[in-house]
Amino acid sequence: MSLLSNINGPSDIKKLTIPRLNDLAAEIRREIIETISKNGGHLAPNLGVVELTLALHSVLESPRDKIVWDVGHQCYIHKIITGRKDHFRHIRKYGGLSGFPRPDESRHDAFITGHSSTSISVALGMAIARDLSGEKFSVAAVIGDGAMTGGMAFEAMNHAGHLQKDLIVVLNDNEMSIAKNVGGMSRYLRRLRTDPMYSRGKDEVEQVLRKIPAIGPTVLKAAERLKDSLKYLVVPGMLFEELGFVYLGPIDGHNIQDIIDVLNQARALGGPVLVHVITTKGKGYSHAEKNPGKFHGIGSFDLETGMPRGDKSIPSYTEVFGRTIVELAAEDKSIIALTAAMTGGTGLSEFARKYPERFFDVGIAEQHAVTMAASMAASHLRPVVAVYSTFLQRAYDQIIHDVCMQNLPVTFAIDRSGLVGEDGPTHHGVFDLSFLGQAPNMLIMAPRNENELRNMLKTALEYNGPAAVRYPRGEGTGCCLDDQLQCLPPGRAEVIMDGNEIAFFAVGAMVEIALKAAEILSSQGISAAVINARFVKPMDSGCIIKYASKTGKIITLEENILAGGFGSRVLDVINSAGISGVKVCNIGLPDSFVEHGDRNILLAKYGLTVDEAVVRALKLMRLRHFKNSGKKAQISGGSRIDR
Repeated sequence: MSLLSNINGPSDIKKLTIPRLNDLAAEIRREIIETISKNGGHLAPNLGVVELTLALHSVLESPRDKIVWDVGHQCYIHKIITGRKDHFRHIRKYGGLSGFPRPDESRHDAFITGHSSTSISVALGMAIARDLSGEKFSVAAVIGDGAMTGGMAFEAMNHAGHLQKDLIVVLNDNEMSIAKNVGGMSRYLRRLRTDPMYSRGKDEVEQVLRKIPAIGPTVLKAAERLKDSLKYLVVPGMLFEELGFVYLGPIDGHNIQDIIDVLNQARALGGPVLVHVITTKGKGYSHAEKNPGKFHGIGSFDLETGMPRGDKSIPSYTEVFGRTIVELAAEDKSIIALTAAMTGGTGLSEFARKYPERFFDVGIAEQHAVTMAASMAASHLRPVVAVYSTFLQRAYDQIIHDVCMQNLPVTFAIDRSGLVGEDGPTHHGVFDLSFLGQAPNMLIMAPRNENELRNMLKTALEYNGPAAVRYPRGEGTGCCLDDQLQCLPPGRAEVIMDGNEIAFFAVGAMVEIALKAAEILSSQGISAAVINARFVKPMDSGCIIKYASKTGKIITLEENILAGGFGSRVLDVINSAGISGVKVCNIGLPDSFVEHGDRNILLAKYGLTVDEAVVRALKLMRLRHFKNSGKKAQISGGSRIDR
């Protein structure tokens, strides 16, 4: 019988000897590799923290003690050993386990996480609440070296060092986040990693001093009074201790006994303690160890070869963006590309290779990236900030204050907009049309296909102000790509199909949904127009007013929340024009966080489908069925109708 079959909670971990824990670690690795090869997910980060997770649960008493996972994509082992192993095979599937910590899923998940560099802030808040309430429990934050490049982590460490609360920060140092780490912190950790002299040197010098008759202890106390000057004899710049933390490490993050010993030491010391563990990302699966970036987050793959499954003949929007920005940069030397630790994920690998002097990976620092881009634009460069929609939220103030207020020509290439599927609510890019639309001077575009994406990038880089191009995750439509790029007239919509009974105004990926719905309606004798909005801001007010007056019935479609989104802006245009009697149905996402699951399942649940668009059109026209058919239409949720 397998060891894992007998693990029903953290208490079962504590019963195992170190050799048995090592056996369990190997078994868990096999389970994770097999499951993620089918479901997709974050493979390499989890393979790197198997022993660390087992050691944490061997020392701490979850859920009384709190374990806070930074980002949270390395929590699979934690989930498996906290009573969820029987559900693990359905992780990231619709209705299954989330790929990130969810307190509503288990009391062992202390906090929702999905974005980087938050764990120390969360853990410190829990430690403060614990002390104010007079409770007794430990709090541990587990943060990667990549997440330590985020400014929020330093803000929290600075405050924690000042407050001196009992708090353990476990720095999981694998020298690799999603992309290769950059900056001073990375260099500093490399020195500690490759020259662990301090970890043994301080103890050795202390032992020598204590053995000196009469004066040894006095000298030792004097050194401690001088801000522990002893450590400066053996290692330069003790950053963590200067921030108020006791530093323990570096230690082997795959040696369970060593980790347990150091964690117990950290608890006994009290105050803020940083435990520095060295791990190998992707450990135990050769393909992931050789290419941890590729296996950081991956779809289903073949176990033997490590190659992704499925047809990859159609390029993704990300790939098309990457090729196009290289093409544009060859013609314009002022074009600069920036990313926040997502070089490969945003499609900038080729740009970085061809134009290294014009490429900047700033680490996990979206705020810094946006403000630096603003200053570049003020200095006559044309910066392109490539970022996932969900991560751009972190730089909202910088977008408004540093870019839009000065009307600077910064281009935002916003990947993973709309529903991203299995990563769930922390990663769905369903707010960008709303929050970007509030910023004056911002030009906002959304392509219906990858060819339009290319032209919109050209348009953005020719525009004399801030511009955003938002596009979805995954493969494109497979359309033909024009050889010659062209600028689109700002604020001009494209009429794809004319009609006089009802009009669909759609944006981005929803244009194809609208077009298919209109074709079905037209086949049944209903004259439907389809307008590819292209621009969410400024909108083509003339086109909206024309079809509102002509048809009296408008349906908008967007893969964004309805509140403050594209449909709301269409309503504003109609209301401002004073057109009476127009019926408008806005189809989009509700005022709630959308769960994880296959994107097509989520689109169907929330009414972003051809069938639902047809049903809404019939309802708007006060028809229960097609004119030439007895087939009735079924009405479901997912839209808003304003009369």
